Amino acid sequence: MRYNIIHRTTYTYESPVTVCHYTARLEPRALPFQECPWHELTIKPEPVRRAERADYFGNACVYFEIEGSHQKLEVIARSLIEVEPSQPIDPSKTPSWESIRDACRGDRFSASSMAGELAFASTLIPTGSVFADYARASFPAKRPILEAVCDLNRRINEDFLFDPTATDFATPVEEVLKKKRGVCQDFAQVMIACLRSLGIPARYVSGYLETLPPPGQVKLVGADASHAWVSAFCGEAIGWMDADPTNNILPSDRHVTVAWGRDFSDVSPLRGVSIGAGEQSLQVAVDVLPERE
Repeated sequence: MRYNIIHRTTYTYESPVTVCHYTARLEPRALPFQECPWHELTIKPEPVRRAERADYFGNACVYFEIEGSHQKLEVIARSLIEVEPSQPIDPSKTPSWESIRDACRGDRFSASSMAGELAFASTLIPTGSVFADYARASFPAKRPILEAVCDLNRRINEDFLFDPTATDFATPVEEVLKKKRGVCQDFAQVMIACLRSLGIPARYVSGYLETLPPPGQVKLVGADASHAWVSAFCGEAIGWMDADPTNNILPSDRHVTVAWGRDFSDVSPLRGVSIGAGEQSLQVAVDVLPERE
């Protein structure tokens, strides 16, 4: 599937800004099932400095500085994306979740021990008994890991209500679990907290959803802006498997991956500081336009 994606971010400041420093993570990742043949980032006003790099998790980053009085910042990312459908995996044929947990705690260097760094709490996602207790219904002894992950994915989708007014960026994950309502970011962070509390490495994935599904397919929730989902480590033979608790699906060619990390703070599309802004307003608009045959 081919998509043209336009992600437009606009900051409007109450008073003139003299200097701003930002980092953008807006270029979709190159993956075995996903290619980005073309990407363009337009910044207005024109930055005086601009540098590209890859962060710790391999996400493409653009750092930029703007100097001179301005009351509006506009960042527009345009991308052409090609995504292949994922190959189906029989969840019942995957290793037991305990074997994955134990391998990730190993004292020898391996893909599993490297993944183990994502089994710990992070800045925005804690671990603890409250999350482990919720997860245990999906993780009985010796259950295949992908089967357990799919069941947890389903339960969060069924137990939680999608409600954009219930939370904001600062809402603690414990409160989201208690209220059982929120948005895709909340659902993803609750699921990650549950997995990590059982010792399963999990990462936060940021990207996009197709907004105009093919005829006969339901429009997915969260498709009008950046979307968030989960990736769980399912062993060295299988690797990382994505799960979208907001929609109770395993992502395929209707999801576009941009960045991943420990939590939202690692993958924020645009993050930085400005001097002299006063109050500011933020507008974000995303268009995911499929190229139909």
